[in-house]
Amino acid sequence: MARRTRVLLKAGVWAVGLGPIAFLLWRAWAGSLTANPISFVTNTLGDWTLRLLLACLAMTPLRILSGWAWPVSLRRLLGLFAFVYAAIHFSVWIVLDHFFDWGTMGADIVKRPYVTVGMLALTLLVPLAATSTAGMIRRLGSRAWRRLHALVYAIGVLAVLHYLWLAKKGVQDPYWYAAALALLLGVRLWDRVRRLAARRRAPLGEAALAVEPVGRSRSST
Repeated sequence: MARRTRVLLKAGVWAVGLGPIAFLLWRAWAGSLTANPISFVTNTLGDWTLRLLLACLAMTPLRILSGWAWPVSLRRLLGLFAFVYAAIHFSVWIVLDHFFDWGTMGADIVKRPYVTVGMLALTLLVPLAATSTAGMIRRLGSRAWRRLHALVYAIGVLAVLHYLWLAKKGVQDPYWYAAALALLLGVRLWDRVRRLAARRRAPLGEAALAVEPVGRSRSST
């Protein structure tokens, strides 16, 4: 991919990542954060956390299905933006929704399943964000790093469950997110099965190639 194209793609991700925050700041400045501003800000941040997380998860399936290499180059940036939004979402919940009432927050985490899975998802995001640099890949080793970052799929499931259990009855958006996640995981599963099948067939093909010259040598005598 040309350097200019790569720069434009990353600039697009930055625009998408910063756009919702700019939107919320503009609404706050204009005094139009709805009648329940805390809920509006929290929900907007939560929605964009999930969207960016699913966009991050979509990059590898897009590469698998299309054969393009560029989606992988955007995966880290999308994942970092998802973490930033999750952290701000959580901070708003602590500061504006509960005013640092740790007792109430602890009770919510224990008693409300949607808070429990949301907190678990954020906790799992922390080591992924902390090890997202090339230096950490070298320090951990490629295999260990890949195993750690496979947690992103569990995080995706937890994030969707958080929304499903939080949403009011009749709200359809969480089901669309769940369907999108299922599709992305399905592509990854299909690719894994396909690769395993190819590995099992490979020794048979190599054995056939090894036998073929022997047959030719006999026929020539």
